[in-house]
Amino acid sequence: MLLAIDSGNTNTLFAIHDGKDWIVEWRIATEATRTADEYAVWFYQLLSMQNLSFKDITDCVISTVVPQSLFNMRNLSRRHLNIEPIIVGEEDVKVGIGVRVDNPKEVGADRLVTSLGASKTFNGPLIIIDSGTATTFDIVSEDAYFEGGIIAPGINLSVRALHEAAAKLPRIAIKKPDNVIGKNTVAAMQSGVFWGYIGLIDGLVRQIKKEDGRDFTVIGTGGVASLFEGASETIDEYDSNLTINGLLEIWKLNKK
Repeated sequence: MLLAIDSGNTNTLFAIHDGKDWIVEWRIATEATRTADEYAVWFYQLLSMQNLSFKDITDCVISTVVPQSLFNMRNLSRRHLNIEPIIVGEEDVKVGIGVRVDNPKEVGADRLVTSLGASKTFNGPLIIIDSGTATTFDIVSEDAYFEGGIIAPGINLSVRALHEAAAKLPRIAIKKPDNVIGKNTVAAMQSGVFWGYIGLIDGLVRQIKKEDGRDFTVIGTGGVASLFEGASETIDEYDSNLTINGLLEIWKLNKK
């Protein structure tokens, strides 16, 4: 079985593929100081709940945008699973997608992995909207090249900033409000955040299409993308598995 680890700025995803399907996924808060042994205890307990053990894991692929956490995740694979992991971004690892930007080394591993997963699932050209700590808009050509994009603050980051910067504004849950005009503080904040991000998404997609001229398919993915389903006028498809599908493809390209 393959263990795919996607470590983002906020959460780290562990997913297991049995050769046919993704059979289980778990998330843990990303903490750069978490040791390999701490990961192992957590992971062992969750595997046991699925009647699995470390011995069932035969391969491991890791993508991270938090360099400080890589050391411990690599050690988790080496010491506890007895597997030399494939690390996305290392020089000898093929990523299966070309890059057409000014400085390819600046592109985050997560964006390349997600772009690869999208290119294997949908016909290009594509706009991939990934809603995480940041909201990214990535352009993937019909011939599977990453061509740049847009980076904006994520919706959860904006909610936290409102709460922390304004003394009287509470921390709120993100949800689609019943009305655009809020009749109380919480409803007003929810409307501003939710419909503000719908405006951000739809406005930027329209601007990309206007500037570029190609007939893009627009894909929504990431932790909160499902919230926008039925509200956004520009997102054509939603797929929460783009990143782990990209990791699966990278593992196939690099397995010995």
